[in-house]
Amino acid sequence: MPAKAYDLVFDAVGMANLGAYVAGVWSPRQVAVITDTNVGPLYAQMVKSSLLTAGFNVIVLTLPAGEGTKSLTTLGQVSQTLAQHGFTRADGIVALGGGVIGDLAGLVAALYMRGISFIQVPTSLTAQVDASVGGKTAVNLTQTKNVLGAFYQPDFVLIDPTFLDTLTDRDLVEGYGEVVKVSALAGGDFFDQTGKIQTVADLRQQAAALTVASIGYKAEVVMADEKEAGRRQVLNFGHTIGHAIELEAKGKLRHGEAVAVGMVAITRYFEHVGISAPGLTEALAERLMAVGLPLRSSLMGKPAFFDHLVNDKKQRGGKINLVALSKPGQPRILTKELTAFPNIIKTIQTLEGGATAE
Repeated sequence: MPAKAYDLVFDAVGMANLGAYVAGVWSPRQVAVITDTNVGPLYAQMVKSSLLTAGFNVIVLTLPAGEGTKSLTTLGQVSQTLAQHGFTRADGIVALGGGVIGDLAGLVAALYMRGISFIQVPTSLTAQVDASVGGKTAVNLTQTKNVLGAFYQPDFVLIDPTFLDTLTDRDLVEGYGEVVKVSALAGGDFFDQTGKIQTVADLRQQAAALTVASIGYKAEVVMADEKEAGRRQVLNFGHTIGHAIELEAKGKLRHGEAVAVGMVAITRYFEHVGISAPGLTEALAERLMAVGLPLRSSLMGKPAFFDHLVNDKKQRGGKINLVALSKPGQPRILTKELTAFPNIIKTIQTLEGGATAE
């Protein structure tokens, strides 16, 4: 069971009620709203005003948008700013943004004075369906994604689906990569639901329902295995190959885009060796292609790609756990030697007929 329970509220007018929600969880205190240069101009002033009205003292820290913000340097800068403003363990942090902000702000909260309270207000589809649920917080090192982190649960999560209305198509579609991942793990009606999304317009129309379904499945998994000792590892479906591609792309591919490539690649391999059901790769590919997500990348198999695999935080003693789907709703954990990966990738590329550049 998780170390603590907390409420996750789905509210289409949540932003208007944020101050009241926070006041229902916290007593009056100093609050640092941590956001970025994409989200801050849209929502930071509204959030600050709502919190001030509810009786909180508020500062806003606006960080550069992008994966580069998930760094030790930024972690130190934010912590120093909190110290300069006299923040104590009785104060709190509100993470207002996508997955990068949620990861960074959560780790600051976990480490500052050995832990202060924080609240998640995820504004992207990726963050709403993935990063805001489960208590994972982290920053990157140069060659390794999410290598410095902690499991640290928020006090409250507010999900307002109207945030998604301001996302570009690419930002929304990136998050759908994670939705398809979760639907494949869940199987049943949820996998059927993603099969009905044929356009980006369909995705926008169904985004709220897809978010609810994704959160429901992930919350069930996390409650059973908070620290990723067993079942929670299935949520890494597509991530081993995906993270290596994402790092090597150096910002040209988003997280959900790289995970889409990773899911298709590893399922193609497992289908070839008889572990995944025939046709499963195509079923995943159809869902991803429908909204324009990539299916392959020329970066897979490059020398640096294998370096990223070696540095993957999931690697243990030269072995790494991979997630395979026997069929939708039936994930399995299979352990592979890192030395087997060149042949695995070569097999995938042969099956693809050669990788295309992304």
